[in-house]
Formats: sequence, structure tokens, C-alpha cells
Amino acid sequence: MNKDIYLIGGSKGGVGKSIVSMALIDYFLDKKENILLIETDTSNPDVYKNYSEEVNSKLVDLEEADGWIELLNLCDDYKDSIVIINTKAANNNSIKKYGENLNSSLEALERKLITLWVINRQKDSLLLLKDFRDALPNALVHVIRNEYFGDESKYQLYNNGKTKTDIENQGGLSLNFPDIADSISDILYTERLSIKKAIETLPIGNKAELKRWKNLAQITFDKIA
Repeated sequence: MNKDIYLIGGSKGGVGKSIVSMALIDYFLDKKENILLIETDTSNPDVYKNYSEEVNSKLVDLEEADGWIELLNLCDDYKDSIVIINTKAANNNSIKKYGENLNSSLEALERKLITLWVINRQKDSLLLLKDFRDALPNALVHVIRNEYFGDESKYQLYNNGKTKTDIENQGGLSLNFPDIADSISDILYTERLSIKKAIETLPIGNKAELKRWKNLAQITFDKIA
């Protein structure tokens, strides 16, 4: 079996897909893994800009069939790399249209597709998840409650709903992703820093907060990696 594919989804803008992708890249870099980053937000490629100097990174437009062809070819070419796909908000329609290409190719690729579905507390995060699961039924889905929008207890719509039961019955986990101070996330995005570079260069107070957050994110990822 080749290395896993991690797809960071959510289909909505602003739920925290990019920061989850960055934290996951940082997690696997610490484990000395080879990484292929596939950034699908070609108009505003935040994760690509932060990490293209540290990991093998490709910009791939999944709005068209050719993008899905390129995605599959890259997954086949880089068998020894963990693939991390950072999706953009608009990808849900293209996943419904072309997702079967990836779903049906997983056996030939000899890879597992692991999805981290990042949610806020709104209903549409869950509705979009249903569409995704219909399009990619072979994906193992873990739901990530982004604590930027509140702690676990605030996610009552998800916690008390059928979606959570279905996810966990199929082997997925319901996980919490730690909130990070706004001042730190602002620095990461505006200065285009990787987490590693930020820890090396930030003042001691900022560095302490970033390390605290990183350690909590690592605890989350330890449960799924």
C-alpha cells in the first residue's frame, strides 16, 4: 500500500481548511515524511504560498476534468509521498461531478483516501458533507470541529445529529481542532510563513502560543495518522 491521501474539505469558505492543512503538513514534516501538497485554490493559494519552498507543491484546478486527470497522475507519480489536498470553497460542485474519478482509482493507486472535513456550527457544513460522501463513498471521513467557532459543547447540531452517528459507524472520528490566537494566524498568512519558520523567527510570546497550539494539533492528528 502506498502512502495515504489526505483531503482537507469543508466546501465552505472561512471554516479553517487552510490552517488545518498547514498544521497537517507541519505534523508530517516533523515525522520526516515526504509530502506532496496539492493546492486547489489557484486564485488565492494561501497554503501553497506558505509551504512551496519547504515541500513539493502543485497548483491544480479541480473545476475542470483536466484538473482531476492531473490530480490522479500526480498521486500515481509520487507514490512515496503523503498527498495533502487543500480544497477551496467552490470545489463541492466539481467533486460531485468528477469525484468518482478519484473514488474509482483508489484501488489502482493503492492508496487510502482520508478526508478531514472541517466544520463550523452551521447546518450547511453538514449538508455539504452529505454531498461529499455521496460522491466519494470510499473515503474515510473524520469530522473536524474547529474550536475557533467554539468548544465541542457548542456543536450541538452535529453532536446530536445523525451525521455524527453515521460518520462514527463507518470508522470516522469526531475530533476537535484547537483555536489559535488571531495575532498568530495573521502573521502566518500576511508574512507567508510556515509553522516551522514562524517558530524560528517570532518573538518569545508569540512563539509560546504557536507551540501550545501546535502541540494540541499534534494530539488531534495522532488519532488519525
